[in-house]
Amino acid sequence: MSEPGADEGTPRAEQPRAPGRRGRRTALVVAALAAGVVAAATWLVFFSPVLGVNRVEVTGNTGIPDEVIRRAAGVAEGEPLAAVDLAAVRARVAALPPIEWAGVERGWPGTLRIRVRERTPIAVAVVGGRAALVDRFGVVVSLRDTAPSGLPRLVVPRIAPDEPAARAALSAIHALPDRLARRVAEVRARDATSVTLRLADGRTVTWGGAEHGDLKARVLQTLLRRPGNSYDVSHPDVATVR
Repeated sequence: MSEPGADEGTPRAEQPRAPGRRGRRTALVVAALAAGVVAAATWLVFFSPVLGVNRVEVTGNTGIPDEVIRRAAGVAEGEPLAAVDLAAVRARVAALPPIEWAGVERGWPGTLRIRVRERTPIAVAVVGGRAALVDRFGVVVSLRDTAPSGLPRLVVPRIAPDEPAARAALSAIHALPDRLARRVAEVRARDATSVTLRLADGRTVTWGGAEHGDLKARVLQTLLRRPGNSYDVSHPDVATVR
């Protein structure tokens, strides 16, 4: 006896048929082809010299030759571009003493681009009887037999990036506008809070510590218009002239 309400004239839904051998074979072939394409693409990008480095482009440098930077980068011609360790290249280039900052990127299909910013000397110190050109971080950019003109003499206990007195003295020079910085003959500091400047005309400036450098520079520019021999901007809100 049929169930109540059943429509004996309505055909039952057909059950889906299990895929036959031909369907399974087709699926296997498609999977194999896909795997082959992936493998070929992987080989082409990561192992083949087809997309290898054929050019190392260097920009931003003026004092250090391109070839020095390329040698420091250490990337062989033909090395797969995708496999180049950009962070490692960046670190090797940035380790060059004249380089302050380095950036590395890929330029498809075969160019490795290296951008650099060179260190700029802002003071000169005597180290081992030679003139050491020092950047704002306390790094010795180069050593020369004679000091170049236009840079203030740096007098601190030790020249090093981790020397507080050197960092404070250099930050004072860095805070000054170029026109005023060129008028400084000497910058001196016993420690991080005792920076003093001597201008080329003999006037002296008590700078103090590294804090509020921009404000101190603005105040000093105004004070130098007044006659005097000694200027104190260590506390810029109560600066004095003597």
